[in-house]
Amino acid sequence: MSVAIESRARLDLPRVLGFWDVVGILVGTVIGSGIFIVPATIAAEVKSPVLILAVWVVGGLLSFFGALSFSELGAAYPQAGGMYVYLREGYGRLIAFLFGWTLFLVIDCGSIAALSVAFSSKYLPYLVPLSPLAAQLVSLALIVVLTTVNYLGVKRGAILQNVLTVIKVGAIVAVSGAVFLFGRGDSSHFVSPPPGELSPALVGAFGVALVASLWAYKGWEAATFSSGEIRNPERNLPLGLFVGTLLAIGLYLVTNLAYLYVLPAEAIAKSQRVASDAMNAVVGPVGASLIAFVILFSISGAANGNFITSPRVYYAMARDGIFFKSFSSVHPRFLTPWVSLIATGVWSAILCVSGTFEQLLAYVIFGQWIFFGLTVAAVMVLRRTRPDLARPYRTWGYPATPVLFVLAALFIVVNAIVTGPKNSLIGLGIILLGVPAYLYWTSRTRSRPAEV
Repeated sequence: MSVAIESRARLDLPRVLGFWDVVGILVGTVIGSGIFIVPATIAAEVKSPVLILAVWVVGGLLSFFGALSFSELGAAYPQAGGMYVYLREGYGRLIAFLFGWTLFLVIDCGSIAALSVAFSSKYLPYLVPLSPLAAQLVSLALIVVLTTVNYLGVKRGAILQNVLTVIKVGAIVAVSGAVFLFGRGDSSHFVSPPPGELSPALVGAFGVALVASLWAYKGWEAATFSSGEIRNPERNLPLGLFVGTLLAIGLYLVTNLAYLYVLPAEAIAKSQRVASDAMNAVVGPVGASLIAFVILFSISGAANGNFITSPRVYYAMARDGIFFKSFSSVHPRFLTPWVSLIATGVWSAILCVSGTFEQLLAYVIFGQWIFFGLTVAAVMVLRRTRPDLARPYRTWGYPATPVLFVLAALFIVVNAIVTGPKNSLIGLGIILLGVPAYLYWTSRTRSRPAEV
């Protein structure tokens, strides 16, 4: 019996994902609720429509620079785990473990929980009135459904992701098109009020707004976690990262132009639901319900993208002997990391019922950017330490593009500490709690007898 269980645990994940699956995972994970929430924050900070668009452009470029570096790493190490593998090869197993530990406890499970809370408490009530208890039950039901779909096969999860991505992209394009075609807009909204004079205060406001835009772009890295299940990863992963990131940038810019066409920057800054207000200006009160319907698909796709990808990190850690051994199990029929998937769903559900959306979001931002910066810096580290490594793709604009990204990551981490020291300290504490956990697992690995 034990031999049968062990042989099942050693099953490999099948390479069944293609180029369009990579694009669907990236776009579907990036475009969640951010584009419907963040514009108000950005407008409130920078005031000017020119600066609003500049924030989205700069945030998109930085994300694209990150994708360029991840493409080199992904093509060189086409294995399940993505960032975990790159950090392990660049800095050793402790840093890689701390990333996986933080991903599980805060970053991706926190994202799933936050998206589930937004689904049930912010947007579903537009269509169906819900009590607080009912909203919480809906959040949990969404997590259960997505866990189940991905448990039954990565291709099933990818098909659902592609369908949700097509729906959300089509809906965003349709909404933007309706605003331009039928809205009574004003082109002066694109330039008025003009940007203020350059000053430390303006630079600081731009920085705060940039942090908000980068949260909305979060998710472009997730496709690398599934590298071990991508066909021809040396080609499909870099190309999928390029196309997906550029598509997300284009959609965000078009959507913000549509907002600005019918709403002045001041109105956007005061809006709690800017997309609904924009559609209300075009088709009246029914616009709010239409937007809520679109956002529900958008949020579902973003949460599903996390289920497709992040359990592969915990699977890779377990295979290295530095996480729960059962997390390396591959289902004998569905060929999915089923224990990792179930654990992701369970912990996401716990976070969902025990914390607020805002707190979870604060933890996610702080934790992810520490490791984003380290991962992109690993491109430079490995260029020096592993010159012999086969690199089917080499980062465009090297070393300028990775350096700019690392500097941006450093700014975001420092900004989070300055503006939210309590949440940042909690996030840092969660990361550092991984050190004794790492020592525990490595001691178990050393004491385990060699297998033959």
